[in-house]
Amino acid sequence: MKVKLHGTRGSYPVSTAQNQKYGGNTPCVEVTEGRQRIIMDAGTGILGIDFGAYQDSDRIDIFLTHLHMDHIQGLAFCKPLFNPNQKIVIWGPADSEESLKTRLNRFLSPPLFPIPLRDIPSQLEICEMPNQAVEVGPFRILSEYISHPGPTLGYRVESGGKVLTYMPDHEPTIGRQGLYPEDEWVSGFDLAANADLLIHDSQYDAGEYQQKFGWGHSSLDMAVEYAERTGVKKLVLFHHDPNHSDAQLDEMFRAIVQNRSLDFSVEMAVQGAEIAV
Repeated sequence: MKVKLHGTRGSYPVSTAQNQKYGGNTPCVEVTEGRQRIIMDAGTGILGIDFGAYQDSDRIDIFLTHLHMDHIQGLAFCKPLFNPNQKIVIWGPADSEESLKTRLNRFLSPPLFPIPLRDIPSQLEICEMPNQAVEVGPFRILSEYISHPGPTLGYRVESGGKVLTYMPDHEPTIGRQGLYPEDEWVSGFDLAANADLLIHDSQYDAGEYQQKFGWGHSSLDMAVEYAERTGVKKLVLFHHDPNHSDAQLDEMFRAIVQNRSLDFSVEMAVQGAEIAV
């Protein structure tokens, strides 16, 4: 698998001289195996995808973790949605009260967007993730509800004997400093277990996290602890706070890796980076 990070920022996009190194687009990750591709989330990063590369595919599959604005705000401006010859399948979390289609329609309709969902001309299919694996070409995609406000999914993508786990918005434990001692109480543990690559929320530094317990995001320390506990081979720290400049992110990364001996590699998510899994 090849993984490309099209958007790495959380909450809202930024574009300043101080945010160029790590990027300013909100979450979107493209996963490729041969000629087959899938997309994880539809933040503003989705606008940077070269959809000409999808001409050999019979459809485009987009897997949404949840419907917070930073994860769907690029969807309405995604050009393939307006191609009547293009089949698009949008996957996402179910909700006990309303369908995924009804919830997406709140965003893709007036007054937030001029064109209602029903008038989008592509061959659009909206599917709630089932409680079992989904097969898309060479990919086997599993999902599980994880700890974040609103129905939120984490994803485990398997292909060619390799595993990518994607948890851009995630607080593994709420109301306590460390992880629970029992694996079954750690949110999303099975999704991340022994993954070759874990892309994980790391929005806060340790001090910020003290003030934001229960907000559904992790500190860099917590993300590293989670990766250590789940036995991953590589951790990419993701969902950078829009208020953090490149210099701040550099310093946060230095602080988290210095004086640590880890059995896995750790790096900061950089918009445009490609990672071989």
